[in-house]
Amino acid sequence: MSGKLYLCATPIGNLEDITFRVLRTLKEVDLIAAEDTRNSIKLLNHFDIKTPMTSYHEYNKIDKAYVLIRKMQEGQNIALITDAGTPGISDPGEELAAMCYDAGIEVTSLPGPAACITALTLSGLPTRRFAFEAFLPMDKKERRAVLEELVNETRTIILYEAPHKLVRTLEDLLETLGNRRMTLCRELTKKHETAFRTTIQDLITYYTSEKPLGECVLVIEGRSRQEIAEEEQASWEKISVEEHMEIYESKGVSHKEAMKLVAKDRGVTKRDIYQYLINRE
Repeated sequence: MSGKLYLCATPIGNLEDITFRVLRTLKEVDLIAAEDTRNSIKLLNHFDIKTPMTSYHEYNKIDKAYVLIRKMQEGQNIALITDAGTPGISDPGEELAAMCYDAGIEVTSLPGPAACITALTLSGLPTRRFAFEAFLPMDKKERRAVLEELVNETRTIILYEAPHKLVRTLEDLLETLGNRRMTLCRELTKKHETAFRTTIQDLITYYTSEKPLGECVLVIEGRSRQEIAEEEQASWEKISVEEHMEIYESKGVSHKEAMKLVAKDRGVTKRDIYQYLINRE
């Protein structure tokens, strides 16, 4: 029988956050695939875990995945761990999990710490709906595209950022999203953990005299639907009703349906649009 892939969540700071189930699994599997074996050996030594390790990271994620899959097809059980947190969240674990499914290998996830969820619950911002973007792309064009997609995002937004890139990212956010309420979470679960409730602009000002330190999670408020609706209505009112009707009719929408859509966009009744057009004639 084939082995199984265990996605094992490890602490993001405080070692006491590891679960009993993860500890038992790390001791029982045949092999541990770690993002950085030099970092993970500290965790294993702390809990006296002697299981062999092998590296699995961004730069070998495809080739090494085939090696690991062959081992599991031969009957070995393998645990995947990241440097901190849950495998598959902003790391190459998602590639291995997907390839295991394609190969018919059973996959299971052992829940535990995740920086994005920890920061969200700590932020004081709405938690029911959220959009997790992890690290913004480095490519300028792709980065701009992602930021533009977030402009009218109504869910709470969660981003990761390294301290030396924090100010640049805050400036990009201010330029694209405007000044939003946000919470900056640093050094989560560690001795110097902080949750800084502020705004994007105030945070930029703060870091003109302070050096950013520690891995950061940015939790940013989404836009209100009412604000978006009012903005869209104001933009429609900049063009005439006739031009507005032409936008829809040029797409093949019937005259009657176009009146209904124009009325909705402008926050008036269909009868108001009908009467306006009749009077114009």
